[in-house]
Amino acid sequence: MPLDPFTGTSLYNIGDKLRLQATFTDLTDVVADPTAVVLKVKNSAGTVTTYNYPGTITRASAGVYYYDFDVTVSGTHYFNWAGTGAYTAADESSFTVVTTVFA
Repeated sequence: MPLDPFTGTSLYNIGDKLRLQATFTDLTDVVADPTAVVLKVKNSAGTVTTYNYPGTITRASAGVYYYDFDVTVSGTHYFNWAGTGAYTAADESSFTVVTTVFA
């Protein structure tokens, strides 16, 4: 994956599979498991898809969760991880998918 020379962020291609991962820690930086974990992904067209744990999200180890996301649309995508219940936390980020002449 190339880097955007202006922002230094990674650029992805349609057809890539990205591992979106979250690590939940408490206030003392000890990993902590929320009761439920929700991942929301908003693609460049504005469509929001929700993934859940338990359900479609995988728990890799204590406090570490991931979802393997198939890239199908170019543009900037936003995603938000949220944990609720026994431990509550949230974080948001984004990634960019470059336009292709083959789609």
